[in-house]
Amino acid sequence: MKTGLTVTTPSSMIQPTSPSDAAGRAKALQAAATRTSLPSNATSDRLSTAGIDQLRAALKAQPEIRPEAVERGRALAADPAYPSPDIIRHISAQIVGSPDLADAVS
Repeated sequence: MKTGLTVTTPSSMIQPTSPSDAAGRAKALQAAATRTSLPSNATSDRLSTAGIDQLRAALKAQPEIRPEAVERGRALAADPAYPSPDIIRHISAQIVGSPDLADAVS
C-alpha cells in the first residue's frame, strides 16, 4: 500500500555513508593524516640509559642500614609529643580526602 509520503534530505545535512565504503574511509583518513602530520624537523622521544650504571653504583655505595636514620627513628618513637597534633590533623585530612581504592576494584 502506497501512502504518497516522500522524504527529502536537505543538502545542508550530512549525507549518510554506507558502512561498506572502506575505500572512502581510507581516503579520508589519509587526507586527515596528511593535514595533521608533524613538521619534518620534529625529533622523536629517546630513552638514554647512559647514567644507569652510575646510579646502580651510587645505590650500592649506600649502606643497607643507615645508623643515623635508625637513631632518629628511635628518638622520634620515644618522644611522647611526636607526631604533633598538627601533623596528625594534616595526615587525617589527607586520608579522609583521598579516594577509596576499594571502589575502583569491581
